[in-house]
Amino acid sequence: MTMRLRANRGQGSGFQIPALGASFCIVLIPAVLTFLAAFTDWDGLSPPRWVGLDNFRELADDRSFWHALTNNIQWMVIFLTIPMGIALVASAILRENSRRNAAFQTIFLLPYVISPVANALVWQNIMLDPVAGLAAFVRRHFFSFPDPLSTPSIALYTVAGVDVWHFWGYLAVVFTAAMRQIPSSQLEAAEIEGASGWQIFRFVTIPGIMPTIRLMFVITTIFSFLTFDYIYLMTAGGPGRSTEMLSTYAYALAFSTFEVGKAAAISLVMGFFGLLASLIYVRMSVGERR
Repeated sequence: MTMRLRANRGQGSGFQIPALGASFCIVLIPAVLTFLAAFTDWDGLSPPRWVGLDNFRELADDRSFWHALTNNIQWMVIFLTIPMGIALVASAILRENSRRNAAFQTIFLLPYVISPVANALVWQNIMLDPVAGLAAFVRRHFFSFPDPLSTPSIALYTVAGVDVWHFWGYLAVVFTAAMRQIPSSQLEAAEIEGASGWQIFRFVTIPGIMPTIRLMFVITTIFSFLTFDYIYLMTAGGPGRSTEMLSTYAYALAFSTFEVGKAAAISLVMGFFGLLASLIYVRMSVGERR
């Protein structure tokens, strides 16, 4: 019996080798190379030259970097509040209407599963086009307003709105699944005690799904600093760098001015914020278990 268990364990370990090999080649090696490149002066073609912390010193004096970081922080604040709030309310409504739960979850999730390229092109060329789109129709027949994607003061919020539309359904489905795990006895007890719907939501539902909320906060924070697709597809960081993110700025440095070392340094800064969010989540989880 013992020999058989050892054989099964050895066979299971063998099945893990391809996945570990793929992770090593696709994740670990590029991560290490990016870390090393951040301390070099490299154009992507010639041999890299070690410069130590010079790239980070340049970033400290780079106004474009600080502007992109500020935009990333604004983006993070938007996504930690608006889609979270919409998703929580939608999930609470879905829980009250369990018969149509699956249909509504499918509808909510549709924007998330559609390709970001398709979503961005539809919004850019059909909804927000200043000449032939829905925005142009509203402007001609109802009231005038500035072009959402060409006005620096609102361009970032316009793209964020499109991404919120794409993202909140995913959060709603996750929160709905978490709410199903709350014991029905807790909800029934609150109703018997005369608690209102808002009180049940605040004092029973929210505490019951708090671990999931924390996890989504961490994932959303990480995604906020990695965001690239909708920004690049809809504005490419413009107009006038008003929608520039760390990711689009790093991309421009690496492939336009060939400052790969500086772009890698920005990537490390992005990774630092994701790591910080993960550490906070782990610390909170450990504290909760105690």
